[in-house]
Amino acid sequence: MTDFLLELRSEEIPARMQAGARAELEKLFRAQLSAAGLETGDLTIWSTPRRLALIAKGLPEATAAVSEELKGPRSSAPPQALEGFLRKTGLTQDQLEDRDGVYFAVIDKPGRPTSRVLTDTIAHIVRHMPWPKSMRWGKDSASSESLRWVRPLSGIVAIFGEELVPCKIGGIEAGFATRGHRFHCPGEITIGSASDYTEKLRACHVIVDHEERQSIIRAGAAKVAADAGLTLVEDEGLVIENAGLTEWPVPLLGRFDEAFLEVPPEVIQLTARVNQKYFVVNGKDGKLANGFVCTANIDAVDSGAEIVAGNRKVLAARLSDARFFWEQDQKKTLAQHAEKLANITFHEKLGTVADKVERVAKLAEWLASEGIVPNCDPALARQAAELAKADLVTEMVGEFPELQGLMGGYYARAEGLPDAVADAIRDHYKPVGQGDDVPTAPVTVAVALADKLDTLLSFFLIHLGPTGSKDPFALRRAGLGIIGIILENSLRCDLEQVMTEGFRRAQAKPTNVEDLVASSVMFFFADRLKVQQKEAGVRHDLIDAVFGLAPEGDLVRLLARVKALQAFMATEDGTNLLAGYKRAANILKQAGEVSGTAAATPPTDADAVLLAALDAAQPAASAAVAEERFTDAMAALASLRAPIDAFFDGVMVNDPEPAIRKYRIDLLSRFTGAVHGVADFSKIEG
Repeated sequence: MTDFLLELRSEEIPARMQAGARAELEKLFRAQLSAAGLETGDLTIWSTPRRLALIAKGLPEATAAVSEELKGPRSSAPPQALEGFLRKTGLTQDQLEDRDGVYFAVIDKPGRPTSRVLTDTIAHIVRHMPWPKSMRWGKDSASSESLRWVRPLSGIVAIFGEELVPCKIGGIEAGFATRGHRFHCPGEITIGSASDYTEKLRACHVIVDHEERQSIIRAGAAKVAADAGLTLVEDEGLVIENAGLTEWPVPLLGRFDEAFLEVPPEVIQLTARVNQKYFVVNGKDGKLANGFVCTANIDAVDSGAEIVAGNRKVLAARLSDARFFWEQDQKKTLAQHAEKLANITFHEKLGTVADKVERVAKLAEWLASEGIVPNCDPALARQAAELAKADLVTEMVGEFPELQGLMGGYYARAEGLPDAVADAIRDHYKPVGQGDDVPTAPVTVAVALADKLDTLLSFFLIHLGPTGSKDPFALRRAGLGIIGIILENSLRCDLEQVMTEGFRRAQAKPTNVEDLVASSVMFFFADRLKVQQKEAGVRHDLIDAVFGLAPEGDLVRLLARVKALQAFMATEDGTNLLAGYKRAANILKQAGEVSGTAAATPPTDADAVLLAALDAAQPAASAAVAEERFTDAMAALASLRAPIDAFFDGVMVNDPEPAIRKYRIDLLSRFTGAVHGVADFSKIEG
């Protein structure tokens, strides 16, 4: 068993593409070796800005010999058919096997040396690596058939054991030589085998393991901050990106002018992160401090002083721009900024952003005035909704779209608007994904709910709801956000009524609103509720069982009912009652419509016991459901478990006597009806 090393060296690979490149390299390598009959065991894939590397351990020296069997013509076939088969196989007639009048060719193929398989594999990888963006270079680049790579490919190292794997692609020939760090060790390094690859590169200031570089950056950035009495603001994405930009990472602490701290901290952090790939730090008070951590790619002789000075100048220029935007935006009120929203199209069939704002404002005001969002001032809800999108046309959000909402909140507070309005503007996009905070402040809840409802309903109205895996307007996310807001705040509302109101505000002349609400959108919410509740361990079939009776508009009520049902189904009574229900449902299905007159009195004690149990349980369960005592409703159903078991054990439903048979069919129909008063048990799995 022998180890194989492959290094593909190029100009700088963008950091954002390296993880995908590692995954594709492994996928292509495994696929090619598998097709050749070679098993790949332990694979290690690394990346730096200038190279992709792969080490495969324990490969055999050659592929296994294989025997291939081909079926030919019948022995009685015309000579031409036999001649064609012989040409195809390269055999003579005496080498064929005659099996019951049919010729067969058995061809033994010897194993191939693994080095030859690797030669073909390297060529396939280089030719077929699916980079998000790639380029051609050199004198042959005018041809569309020329070699393509993310950046010009400059070298290939391919060593199997201690032997070179011969390979030449696009004028680049594989060899034993690679190069070290661009500045510390720019010359050639000779690699002897896979075993000395990482250490020889380390000696030349290249840490080829991307995860090791990440660890160095993570720990080093925290240390330089702590040494200055500061705390690093952790950012794992920035750790990974800096590791993708450096081969010898050295975190360094720098400072910027304290005057820039008058700009919102999120702006400073985003400016440092997006434009310069810097970490930011907090002071002892937990607030953003005037410090940053950059990651150098060299061990500087002056301990990085000159590098820090250069980065400080660049960051100062960026922060000056941010401060300019901050000051310019505040020269207008949010209401004045909002006037420009009439010039931005929300959707060609739904009007401008200003049109959307007006719809949301009316809906938010209605949610507050109807008490659907308790303790919410309708006037504040409308004011917040009217200004919520105003920051979209500010200079700051134009530069940093990620800050929409957040900057509106800052500008509202600076303008002296009520805190409730500023908070609602800041948070009205929430929750934007799973795990995000759900708004709880009344005005924020009204605006966030109205905004998401309007987006969802407006697109359903023009028949652009999600289809399959396609959801270009993020309507599923909006649906989850609506559900999250309703459940987190225990909003007791009829979702059908709320949606109908939303639909009516989304169009001047309502058409087929009831159909839209009752069908597609309500079932859309049922599906989203299943997704939202999956992590909480709530079974989707139980949601269907409750929702299946009739679309339940009160999500808080629906979920309370589902949870009580789930607790009941976890008991022995629940399991047995479900079995009894399914048996009864099957009998009723097979019986169909039963004519005639039922017996006037219970034919047996088992019939009488079940009748008495139904007389007690059915009204008790119905009353408990009406009063939202769902646990009591389940207890009422549980009282039917023993009588239905005894009924099936003690009687024959399909009695020869028509009157008795009719009586028992009616009794079972009443039993399933009683169960359906709580949930549709036909939708419960098990």
